[in-house]
Amino acid sequence: MTRHMAAFAASLLAATAMTAAASAQVSKDLDRPVEDDVIYFMLPDRFENGDPSNDTGGMDGGRLEHGFDPTHKGFYHGGDLKGLTARLDYLEGMGVNAIWLGPIYKNKPVQGGEGVESAGYHGYWITDFLDVDPHLGTREDLEAFVDAAHARGMKVILDIITNHTADVIQMRECHDPEYDGDDPVEGFCPYRNLADYPMTTRGPATGETINEGFMGLDIQTEENFARLERADWAYTPFVPEAEANVKNPAWLNDPIHYHNRGNFTDPGETFLFGDFFGLDDLMTEDPVVINGMIEIFGSWIEDFGIDGFRIDTARHIQPSFWRAFVPAMLEKAEGIGKENFYIFGEVFDPDPAALARHTWDDRFPATLDFAFQDAVRDVVAEGEGTRRLARLFEADTLYRGGRAAARRLPTFLGNHDMGRFSQFIREANPDASEEEMLARLKVAHVLLMTARGVPTLYSGSEQGFVSDEGDQGAREDMFESQVAIYNDNDLLGTDATTAEDNFDTGHPLYLFIRDLVDIRKNNEALRHGRQVTRFEEVNGGLFAFSRLGKDGSEILTVINAGTEDRTEQIRVQPESSEWSSLLGSCGNLAQAQASYRVTVPALSAVICKSQS
Repeated sequence: MTRHMAAFAASLLAATAMTAAASAQVSKDLDRPVEDDVIYFMLPDRFENGDPSNDTGGMDGGRLEHGFDPTHKGFYHGGDLKGLTARLDYLEGMGVNAIWLGPIYKNKPVQGGEGVESAGYHGYWITDFLDVDPHLGTREDLEAFVDAAHARGMKVILDIITNHTADVIQMRECHDPEYDGDDPVEGFCPYRNLADYPMTTRGPATGETINEGFMGLDIQTEENFARLERADWAYTPFVPEAEANVKNPAWLNDPIHYHNRGNFTDPGETFLFGDFFGLDDLMTEDPVVINGMIEIFGSWIEDFGIDGFRIDTARHIQPSFWRAFVPAMLEKAEGIGKENFYIFGEVFDPDPAALARHTWDDRFPATLDFAFQDAVRDVVAEGEGTRRLARLFEADTLYRGGRAAARRLPTFLGNHDMGRFSQFIREANPDASEEEMLARLKVAHVLLMTARGVPTLYSGSEQGFVSDEGDQGAREDMFESQVAIYNDNDLLGTDATTAEDNFDTGHPLYLFIRDLVDIRKNNEALRHGRQVTRFEEVNGGLFAFSRLGKDGSEILTVINAGTEDRTEQIRVQPESSEWSSLLGSCGNLAQAQASYRVTVPALSAVICKSQS
């Protein structure tokens, strides 16, 4: 047995023991406020392979049938739920207490035209919404993972999709070679705009017009909705015979529950009613869809005791759906004793006003904070003045619930879609040394762990991964990779490559993040405290802010994203006179009332604490 396999077997046994000891009862520790969480996000296929027997999902054939090809960045690599369970020690050691799983539902194994195929390893091409993808394991494996995580006080957040399913439905006008009707289109289906293709709905018996125009649809019952007459506003859908019943629940197999209007293009109507990159766009106005999705995802809460949902492609669904769905999920969670069930929507937009709108219109409790990510990238990676960060936090009043709501936003530096923060640093500073890149990464993580919001880490970033690009290029394996374009990357802070497993608890970034998590955990002000900007610059790289605790403490974070050492007088609370250091070097006393001198070396940060 190799060293890696021996260590893995030992960790799996330990995790199994933890699972056996887990209690089904929801503990007060698990139902803590989300501000007390540090979230770790991963795609299970890329984290750890605990059971090689499920690598092909139990399917016959080659990679285009089962989707497994560990040498290709766009196919399944073998990671699974058993592997994740066995690595809980690694996550717990870093201080992580909430795990966000990429979608674990059964996916269409392979999609894409000839020569551009890829697999559903990421989880976003769902066919069966009620079962675990066999490449990742079984429902029993998920239960064991959740129990093991809960036994350690770690929450489990599932990634969910309600906007679309896998690409199964085809359009006669675009995909049927025998179609001889009007306006045939080969392959790509352009979006059919409502203004160009009006629709009429009619009553069931008399034929009288109920309403003209799709956007003003006034149908409140499933019975009436099912009688919609589809005309030129939609394409003519058909389902290939081999996939006629591939979706579960069964109602998902009927094209009547989809928009069938072609692919989305620009923001606006197409975002709501168009297919997301060809994926079958559900008609989320349909009561069958609304009630069906409530039943589907409510069952995952009831069956597994899930602690939260991240909602994919949230801005591609109209507010009326969310106003029914979100309260139903919160009610379902409260029914099993989870008062702090966490729901946040993915709204891929760096504008805080756009993010905040969805907390009002859709009633989302939180949205993934792309605005934070964009501002930190501008300042720490690209050198913009720190006034950029001040403007970000000034916009916190836009969210429903104001600044208190902003403290519940999941903040992050990079992800599986856009790429890693290390990638952004390299792109903006192509001649930067490894030392400089590490320094900038640490400054960014100080902001992530001390500013308002719920810090969210992306798998591999704590091991110095530097991606070549976003999307597939930023989805490296944590276990031994066979992908050439991953394995030729130079990782930061280590001589290792992705060709070997990267669960190094001695990695400098792992240790730095662990220490920051400890600081956050041991200081209530960094989790719940009001945030006040203390120092900003239009062009310079110095930024200071305080977090004010209920216990009278003040924690001052000062970052220096510039390349020269800085000393400045920083405004603080009048009663904050005596100070101690949490990170870096902090003076013991304020120089005058409400004025505190700090020195911050280039590309670094200090965290100072005063207790009134």
